[in-house]
Amino acid sequence: MTTIAPEMVDLYPTRQGENRVIPRQDDVVQGPTDKGPLDHQTLESFDQRGYLTIDQLIDGDELQLFRNELRRLAEDPQVKAERRTVVEAASNEVRSIFDIHKTNDVFRKIAHDPRIVDRARQILGSEVYIHQSRINYKPGFVGKEFTWHSDFETWHAEDGMPRPRAVSISISLTDNYSFNGPLMIMPGSHKHYVCAAGKTPENNHEQSLIMQGAGVPDPQTLAEFADRFGIDVLEGPAGGAIMFDSNCMHASNGNVTPYPRSNVFIVYNSVENTLEEPFAAPKRRPEFLASRDFTPVGS
Repeated sequence: MTTIAPEMVDLYPTRQGENRVIPRQDDVVQGPTDKGPLDHQTLESFDQRGYLTIDQLIDGDELQLFRNELRRLAEDPQVKAERRTVVEAASNEVRSIFDIHKTNDVFRKIAHDPRIVDRARQILGSEVYIHQSRINYKPGFVGKEFTWHSDFETWHAEDGMPRPRAVSISISLTDNYSFNGPLMIMPGSHKHYVCAAGKTPENNHEQSLIMQGAGVPDPQTLAEFADRFGIDVLEGPAGGAIMFDSNCMHASNGNVTPYPRSNVFIVYNSVENTLEEPFAAPKRRPEFLASRDFTPVGS
């Protein structure tokens, strides 16, 4: 007798029609409030706003080591030629280097650091693995914007992440001013999921890594979100960090100033939320964008 497995119910349908907004179906904080590095007040704020800030995660010699490696990688022609590296369309400057926790010893260490991992475990309520990592460069004068989007919408549609049980950390390697393209978040937006319009083009990642198109909410929805939730501009010195929920609506402006804005970005997903087949794309994205190695960090 043949047993047919039941179809997985898609709680977050997207790219199937017009833009619409549905309530989030999952808790934001799923771990204990009394066991871990984050206190009850910080977790409550994360639940309500969708992000938390760490004033100084790294400093001194550790920060300088990261900054030296940041510069070396951007100037290495072999790194620039790799498939994992994305360059700006006009300037040919490095925009992002993916899979950095696998290819670079310096950034591998921070990706496995208990200072970060323990926070992610507490928020997500389970062991975690690294879904994605990258360095984002936004060089002075030529660094382009990242338009408004929810990471989870992309990871759900194109990678097969079932639920928004993932958290990202952005560690600043340069000072983040209000004017050099820092991260902007609509606080509270993470509790509302935008089902995007349109279909996912074939090999969409080849264009979306340079400028996101598929999955971007329409201007009316974004305007309504901005009026409802406001926009927090997250300034801070080099060495600070921001942890934010995977469904936060966020963006960053282009950098027309002389001051670069660069960060290392690591995504932790719950081991109870591992990837399936894409929910709204013809095929999986490459492994360097969406890891299918679900080994818990620290194992």
